[in-house]
Amino acid sequence: MKEFSVLIIDDEETQAASLKSFLGKRGYSVLTAPSGEKGFEIVKDNLVDIILTDFQMPGWTGLDVVKNIKKFNPEIDIVVMTAYGTIETAVTLMKEGAYDYLIKPINLDELETVLNKIKERRLLLSENTILRTTLNEKFQFDSIITRNAEMERVINTAGRVAQSKSTVLILGESGTGKELIAKSIHYASGRKDKPFITVNVASLSENLIESELFGHEKGSFTGAINKRIGRFEEADGGTLFIDEVGDIPMAAQVKLLRTIQFGEFQRLGSGQTLQADVRIIAATHKNLEAMIEEGTFRQDLYYRLNVVPILLPPLRERKEDIPLLVGSFIKKHSSGTGKRIEGISKEALDQLVKYNFPGNIRELENIIERASVLCRGELITVEDLPETGREKNGGGVFDPVNLDAGYEEKMKAFEKALIEEALKRSGGNKSAAARMIGITERHLRSRLERLD
Repeated sequence: MKEFSVLIIDDEETQAASLKSFLGKRGYSVLTAPSGEKGFEIVKDNLVDIILTDFQMPGWTGLDVVKNIKKFNPEIDIVVMTAYGTIETAVTLMKEGAYDYLIKPINLDELETVLNKIKERRLLLSENTILRTTLNEKFQFDSIITRNAEMERVINTAGRVAQSKSTVLILGESGTGKELIAKSIHYASGRKDKPFITVNVASLSENLIESELFGHEKGSFTGAINKRIGRFEEADGGTLFIDEVGDIPMAAQVKLLRTIQFGEFQRLGSGQTLQADVRIIAATHKNLEAMIEEGTFRQDLYYRLNVVPILLPPLRERKEDIPLLVGSFIKKHSSGTGKRIEGISKEALDQLVKYNFPGNIRELENIIERASVLCRGELITVEDLPETGREKNGGGVFDPVNLDAGYEEKMKAFEKALIEEALKRSGGNKSAAARMIGITERHLRSRLERLD
């Protein structure tokens, strides 16, 4: 087990000695410094994993320590100890890169918990670096941009499961990057040279889902004018990614279960049994366990799909990734505009960090693509952001802490965005869009009329 080194920066000698004794008994290698400036010199000459610094000190404050040491070595985790714990202080420290902060007098159990979390995260990052390097990455896990601990766990799980044949169930809200994870698993697996086939169940009308998955013979139903190869046949030897698996009707669930169990299926209108060697990766934003209780999803199919579950956190729970993602999207979309966009203004980035992103990463990318088109200078500014992406007294119209917008306005805006997203994902198919959001097509048409 790696020995972790901790640097304690505190001008109170008694406090520093007490913490050094406590941490030394728990296997840490401990260094001490009486000031931020002296601590910085130690960091230059020694291998330091974690810094535990006081906030209020002569010379450099704890905030100065965070800024200067993160600039020198962003890999060092810093925990700030403060007797002046306010939300504003905490937000400022986190934005500058501090891992956490503790209120004085220090609760030693709480300190140990924070340090254990840091150790677990650092070991996970180290393991993920090895996984990223050793896996044959045509699609590459490196394309997943993050410095969030929960997302690092996702990458770790995905990397471990890639070489197996196990079925994977990716759970998460719309726009969190479920297909990106699925592709990364496929291209890091032994099936990387075989097809990666995607079927989005939510975009299909109910009577076409079985045909899409299993194929059909000519004349098997009205409109079947030719024989069609299904997705299972197309994915033979490779991976089939079934997106929004929670939208599969019960009749098709039975056939899907049999195919997963035995690797056998029949095209619609055919009595011939076909075989396919397919690795299944499924995804959904729905609560399948609740659907089992309601009788709309088969429990046995759920257990077959849920061999290795991967839960993607929403963007609002990984806000430290927003600056990284913004930079990546600016680079991606500015090249297509013919403009030289260098980045984003501090004010605009601050607005995005405060926004809750109900549409997650997909919504953020759309905002940056739009801003890249509208941007007049070298920096994206607040004026280039859409109203929903701006903080307005605490958040956009979707943000529950923004009370400037009234109840009716907020409900109408949310419902409109929900329906627009469903129609977009279903390719304008109202029946599929209605099923996606859990209402009847008649109800959907009624809401479209009311919302103009």
